[in-house]
Amino acid sequence: MQIAAIVSRSRAPLLASASHLSRILFSSQSLRSVEAVVSSSPQPPSVSGIFPPALGCARRYHDGRPRGPLWRGKKLIGKEALFAILGLKRFKDDNEKLDKFIKTHVLRLLKLDMVAVLNELERQEEVFLAVKVIRFWLYFVLRKLYLIAYVQIQKQDWYKPDVFLYKDLIIALARRKKMDDVMELWESMRKEDLFPDSQTYTEVIRGFLQYGSPADAMNIYEDMKKSPDPPEQLPFRILLKGLLPHPLLRNKVKQDFEEIFPDQRVYDPPEEIFGLR
Repeated sequence: MQIAAIVSRSRAPLLASASHLSRILFSSQSLRSVEAVVSSSPQPPSVSGIFPPALGCARRYHDGRPRGPLWRGKKLIGKEALFAILGLKRFKDDNEKLDKFIKTHVLRLLKLDMVAVLNELERQEEVFLAVKVIRFWLYFVLRKLYLIAYVQIQKQDWYKPDVFLYKDLIIALARRKKMDDVMELWESMRKEDLFPDSQTYTEVIRGFLQYGSPADAMNIYEDMKKSPDPPEQLPFRILLKGLLPHPLLRNKVKQDFEEIFPDQRVYDPPEEIFGLR
């Protein structure tokens, strides 16, 4: 308003407005205000601190600096731990994908990253995910310690191969559907020329069928046929029932069963039940 009044009364409006504007901008009071702002605060000076409100420049603007992290403590979490947390939260509604993600990504984390993952899950109240990770980690550590201890025991002079020790461990793992661990122990047992009993064959075959691996079940079946012990009916019947969706494999087992047990009969359900028409 003052500038407009001066310009309107002046005979040389452009020169008058320019001279008055320079006096306002470069007056000692304005320069002292600029000095005070720059020396007192490390932050960049604001527009209203330099230019008087009379010029209409009192509006504030964002200083352009980046904001702080939206995720509290994000700077303290490594990239691997952050990736693990995001993956756990992504697959928490799918148990199969969650278990696979924990085995392939979470268990290989370093100790500090694992602690950071557990702390962050606890802070976000993801208790289910934290407990799941702890259970897998404990099982992984105990399994590793067991295998190390068992290898050391095998090196002792007093050690003798014991099929019943293998049997208890294999059956316990098969009932929990830990088929990777089952196969590891199975190969170790076969290297010592040990054959399990019929119950062990039955549990392992049932475990592979429930795990969705009929090919592995057939491999155990072929190994069972090499056993020096006489076969029993139960493993055959488990296979005949579990291989109903696989007629070619089932027919092979059925022929072997009829040759070994000629007095027994095999029930064949109607083909349309399983879409084999």
